[in-house]
Amino acid sequence: MSFTYKPKKRKRKVTHGFLVRTKTKNGKNVIKRRRQKGRKKLTV
Repeated sequence: MSFTYKPKKRKRKVTHGFLVRTKTKNGKNVIKRRRQKGRKKLTV
């Protein structure tokens, strides 16, 4: 059996990065909600 999680920095950034989030309306909402909550780290 193999591990299902094989971390890759680039893939992580491309999928969940700040720039990707800001491209869509929903992504902007995600960042807004996390700012309201007071997150230290908004995205990857």
